Amino acid sequence: MMEERVNLMHMMKLSIKVLLQSALSLGRSLDADHAPLQQFFVVLEHCLKHGLRVKKSFIGQNKSFFGPLELVEKLCPEASDIATSVRNLPELKTAVGRGRAWLYLALMQKKLADYLKVLVDNKNLLSEFYEPEALMMEEEGTVIVGLLVGLNVLDANLCLKGEDLDSQVGVIDFSLYIKDVQDLDGGKEHERITDVLDQKNYVEELNRHLSCTVGDLQTKIDGLEKTNSKLQEELSAATDRICSLQEEQQQLREQNELIREKSEKSVEITKQDTKVELETYKQTRQGLDEMYNDVWKQLKQERKARLELEKELELQIGMKTEMEIAMKLLEKDTHEKQDTLVALRQQLEEVKAINLQMFHKVQNAESSLQQKNEVITSFEEKTNQVTSSMKQMEDRLRHSESARQGAEERSRKLQQELGGRSSALQQQLAQLHEQCASLEKELKSEKEQRQALQRELQHEKDTSSLLRAELQQVEGLKKELRELQDEKAELQKICDEQEQALQEMGLHLSQSKLKMEDIKEVNKALKGHTWLKDDEATHCKQCEKEFSISRRKHHCRNCGHIFCNACSSNELALPSYPRPVRVCDSCHTLLLQRCSSSTSS
Repeated sequence: MMEERVNLMHMMKLSIKVLLQSALSLGRSLDADHAPLQQFFVVLEHCLKHGLRVKKSFIGQNKSFFGPLELVEKLCPEASDIATSVRNLPELKTAVGRGRAWLYLALMQKKLADYLKVLVDNKNLLSEFYEPEALMMEEEGTVIVGLLVGLNVLDANLCLKGEDLDSQVGVIDFSLYIKDVQDLDGGKEHERITDVLDQKNYVEELNRHLSCTVGDLQTKIDGLEKTNSKLQEELSAATDRICSLQEEQQQLREQNELIREKSEKSVEITKQDTKVELETYKQTRQGLDEMYNDVWKQLKQERKARLELEKELELQIGMKTEMEIAMKLLEKDTHEKQDTLVALRQQLEEVKAINLQMFHKVQNAESSLQQKNEVITSFEEKTNQVTSSMKQMEDRLRHSESARQGAEERSRKLQQELGGRSSALQQQLAQLHEQCASLEKELKSEKEQRQALQRELQHEKDTSSLLRAELQQVEGLKKELRELQDEKAELQKICDEQEQALQEMGLHLSQSKLKMEDIKEVNKALKGHTWLKDDEATHCKQCEKEFSISRRKHHCRNCGHIFCNACSSNELALPSYPRPVRVCDSCHTLLLQRCSSSTSS
């Protein structure tokens, strides 16, 4: 296995070297008939088949190198196009043919080295298809992949449709890589015999290829004969159609001759008629020229009038657009002012709610202050009572101590003076001791009371400190109340100012509404009256006299109807015109009444 790997690697080196040399001599573009390229694919196929494991199935044993090549599609998504195109080829029926087609397409894409490098790098996946000592599993595989990188220089143009890739015999032709027989020494006859045998095998393989190609050519010839027969049938049908068309052409020529004769006769008749019409035309033309001159003069006058009317119309349209723009602007102003009014009312309501909340808080704070002041006064009264009781207890203690001291002095004097009266004095002493014990008990109880009073005093002091802190908080609340009252005054000022602004806005709105009403009335007047065309009116609308050259047509600029000069001689200044314009008698009286009513109001 090791010797086979080394031999295959050397053969791959030789085939790539010969292929590159021949390609450089031919201009780096190769076809499928190029012998070094065919031998390169044979050597590469032997390298891929080396150490392949035989797969057993129900049909039989299968040993093809297309299985490992299918892994490239999973490892490298760019190779999916090659795999799909190979599977879609209908001529390929075996796995060997698909593998050869895959190699052809990879070489044409100039990515054969990249795809085989992906396979060599993932040897754990190749172990399913190859034995451990196979060429693709050892270092020779990486060497071959490195050699294949040099083929990216070549441009291969290979056609897969015409070739029979399934039945090709993959035998290596060593004649391309062995030198001529004349250059060898005489002592190497055995090698010559082997070379001759190899060449014989190569010639036999070439004969097999030629026989296959002859069979393919025969099938192509049969197909061409069938197409020729079909074309001959189509030719015969086409000749029949041509004959029928020629007959139709002759019939059409005869019909054309008949039509010509009829047309010549009709032309002669029409010539005679035209001569008669020309004579009558010359007679009538003189009268028409006179009429034409009169009509031409009228046309010029009407054109001038029409130009004036168009100018007035443009002015009206401009004024109308300005009025519409002014209307829209006024509506926008009114909407904005209404929105501001609503916002200001909301702010007023919020300020009133805040004032009510602050008033309630102030009332609550004042009530809590009064309660705390009452508690403080009660605690002060209690402290005064406790201090008075303490003073009374201290006076009692002083009296008891003074009585004790007097009793001790008396006992000393009695001992000195009356030593013999010891028994009586001892009894008195015992009584005094009992009195002292009772006094000591009273003292202890007074001390306990004093301690309890001191505890109460400390508790009252703590409560007073808490009350003082609460008083400070109340003072802070009073300050906040004052600040809120100041804010309330400021807000009231702002409200007053806003109310004044609202009043002014209401005045402006009322004025703008009045303007809007005036503009709407003008627009209604403009919309209600339509501008009549000159062709539509033949009589004056007021006096109902017919228009003529002497009695001309005049438009009323207010209502748009057409009147004569006598019925529309008045002029008035309209809002849609910058200067006084022509108005009919009825519109003149109506507009004067409106002006008088507006001035009186």
